[in-house]
Amino acid sequence: MLKGKTAIVTGSTSGIGQGMARALAKQGANIMLNGLGDAAQIEKDRAAMEKETGSKILFNGADMTKPDQIEALIKETKSKFGSVDIIVNNAGIQHVAPVEEFPPEKWDLIIAINLTSAFHMTRHAVPLMKEAGWGRIINLASAHALVASPFKSAYVAAKHGLAGFTKTIALEVAENNITVNAICPGYVKTPLVEGQIADTAKARNMTPEQVVKDVILGAQPTKKFTTVEQIGDMAVFLCSPAGENITGTMLQIDGGWVAK
Repeated sequence: MLKGKTAIVTGSTSGIGQGMARALAKQGANIMLNGLGDAAQIEKDRAAMEKETGSKILFNGADMTKPDQIEALIKETKSKFGSVDIIVNNAGIQHVAPVEEFPPEKWDLIIAINLTSAFHMTRHAVPLMKEAGWGRIINLASAHALVASPFKSAYVAAKHGLAGFTKTIALEVAENNITVNAICPGYVKTPLVEGQIADTAKARNMTPEQVVKDVILGAQPTKKFTTVEQIGDMAVFLCSPAGENITGTMLQIDGGWVAK
């Protein structure tokens, strides 16, 4: 379905980003991976994904806090693959603390990676998409783009900002065959969350099962994690013909969290 298209997925060396990159590659898209991690492991994963999907997979380690490196990422992708058709703004970090104790440097870093990087990616990609007459921009938001939780001021502010950014750019490019949408997952069972479950169980003297049911999934009526594969499938859907008139939306995969 996406043969001949090229996607950049930021923060795609693990977790949700890697899952979305794999899903798009399975549909034939060339992929430019991006993110942090051990160089040897990144290369191992890149080669495995390329072999599994049959698509061309490359890696660029651009720092999402550096506008010049983001511009270079776009330029290298265009040079290596010939186009930039899909961008998935997935890179993100988290820090939890009361506002009076929230380190200003953490605030600045979270806003830079979770929100400002999407602006820089988009402003460089849109001219290429307009020239090609087709484009898909997918912002990985969160249920926290729609509702708040205490002690996550920077993360919630960034994700709410990403929701507004999504709607605004969708209106700007609506007549250029470019769609802009945000995927808003609830809790996703990634290796990072697996570690949080174990740590929380130890700290609260609970079983891992209790932590999942009462702490992690307390906000989600279904009591089920969203999976990486479900998010990847949503990204593919938005890039398919069925998604061509879906734009400016916040697509929730949150087990009913925001419905409450």
